[in-house]
Amino acid sequence: MAQIEVKVKLDLPPGVELLGYERCGDGHGFEVKFPRPLYCRCEKCGAKEPASYEGKNTVYAVRDLDLWGQPSFLIFQPYFHRCPRCGHRQEHFAPFKRKKVMYTYRFEEYVLRMLIGSNEEEVAGRLGISAETVALIVENQLKDDKQIDPQRKITHVGMDELSLKKRHKLYVTVMTDLTDPKSPKVLAVAKGRDTTAAEQCLGKLTPEQRAAVETHRVDMGKVYGPVCGRLLPNSRLIVDRFHVAKQFNDVVDDLRKKKHAEVQGELVEGPTEAVPCVDVGVSSQPEGSQARGARGVGRLVCRSACLEGSV
Repeated sequence: MAQIEVKVKLDLPPGVELLGYERCGDGHGFEVKFPRPLYCRCEKCGAKEPASYEGKNTVYAVRDLDLWGQPSFLIFQPYFHRCPRCGHRQEHFAPFKRKKVMYTYRFEEYVLRMLIGSNEEEVAGRLGISAETVALIVENQLKDDKQIDPQRKITHVGMDELSLKKRHKLYVTVMTDLTDPKSPKVLAVAKGRDTTAAEQCLGKLTPEQRAAVETHRVDMGKVYGPVCGRLLPNSRLIVDRFHVAKQFNDVVDDLRKKKHAEVQGELVEGPTEAVPCVDVGVSSQPEGSQARGARGVGRLVCRSACLEGSV
C-alpha cells in the first residue's frame, strides 16, 4: 500500500506548544500544553504564593478553528492550584479561552465573521453547535471591553451588521481589521446598527490610527458610509460586490414585475378544441378480482378525454 506524508502548518495561539495529533472521526485533535505562571493569587483569601499545581484526572477538548472544513480541538490536561494558607483549590485556566466555555477566543471571532449575511440558526447548523452557543458567544463579545493596541497598524477596516435572529429582530455592529486579508481580526463589537454603534466601534481607534486607514468596506446603507467618511478622513469607500449585485438584482426584479403584463399581452378567451379519444390500455374484459374497477376507470378516462365544449 502506498503511503504519503502530509504536512500541515498550524497557527496555534501564542505560547501554545504542540505535543501530538490524533484523528477523531471527522475531526482533528491536537494535544497541546501552555506555560503556567510561577505565582498564583488565591481567589478566596487573596494571598499570592508560589504556585503548587496538581493535575486533574481528565482532559479538556476545546473547539478551535476548522481544518480542511472539519472541526478541530485543542486537547490538554487541566491543572489546579491549592492555596497553602486557606486550602482553597482553583483551576488554572488556559490562556486561549475564557472561563466556563469549551471553545477558543479565535473560534468566537470566527463565529462572528460567519454571522455576516446569516443568522444564528444557520451558523449553528453549519458549525454543528447549538444556536444558544452562538448567542452566548455574541453576548460575551458584547460584554468584553476590547482594547485595541495603539501601535497596531490598521490600513483597511470593514464594518458589517449581524442579524442574530430570523426576520432581523436583533442587530450587532462588527468592525474588522482587513489589513491582512488572510487573517481578519475583529476589533470591536457594538449593539445595534445605528450611528451610535458605528461611532462606538470607530472610537476605539486612536486619531493616528483613524488617519492611517486607507479604505473602509461597508454595505450600501445610509449609516456606516457617512460615519466612516466623517471619522476616517483619509479613507475611501469600497462597497462589497455582494451588495452591488443584490441591489442590481432587486432593481431588475422590480422592473420585471412592472413590465411582465405588457410583455405577455392581454389574455384572449375562446372555445376549446375537441380532444380525440385516447387508448389507455385497459381491457374491456379484464380478468381477476379487480375487473369491475378496471372497467370503471377505463370508461371514466375515455369519457373525460372525449368531452367537447368551452370552459
